[in-house]
Amino acid sequence: MLEVDDPAGWYRTLLAARATGELSCEEIVPAAETVLLAGITKLPELAKMGPLPGPESAAEVNIPVRWDGADLESVAERWQGDPPTVLRGLTLTVAFCGFTPGFAYLTGLEERYQLPRLDSPRPNVPAGSVAVAGPYAGIYPRSSPGGWQLLGHTEVTMFDPLRAEPALLTPGTRVRFTDA
Repeated sequence: MLEVDDPAGWYRTLLAARATGELSCEEIVPAAETVLLAGITKLPELAKMGPLPGPESAAEVNIPVRWDGADLESVAERWQGDPPTVLRGLTLTVAFCGFTPGFAYLTGLEERYQLPRLDSPRPNVPAGSVAVAGPYAGIYPRSSPGGWQLLGHTEVTMFDPLRAEPALLTPGTRVRFTDA
């Protein structure tokens, strides 16, 4: 487990090192403040490495959203603006995945748009719900409990175990919200 300032950058560095054979491991898993290396058989000298910047040509996924979330009005008041307009104007980036299979933590919200989680989580957030909490935006891939501010929903399947790549959004992917 590496504790780092730029997990996404280190994730890219470690993927590149694995591709060149400098690193041999089974998995590289970024998180909010760490990168986990599992099944290491060969490790480069990390002190001589650093985080790589994001690629200009990262995959981009457009997610159509129906802006009908339970918290849309209260978020609009707190943001002093229209959440759909704000989110449509951003390109967010998947920093890491977790919580449940296919749940991607999207970074790129300006500090003024960062909101706390709800005081008490909802027992059931519908699959496809588009939400924000703290510095992240996210899309619930399946129905689950959750404490994020709900802004809308999408019909796009975030996680399908039958796909070659089950998670639609993976670290480094750029995401843009559009109107459904």
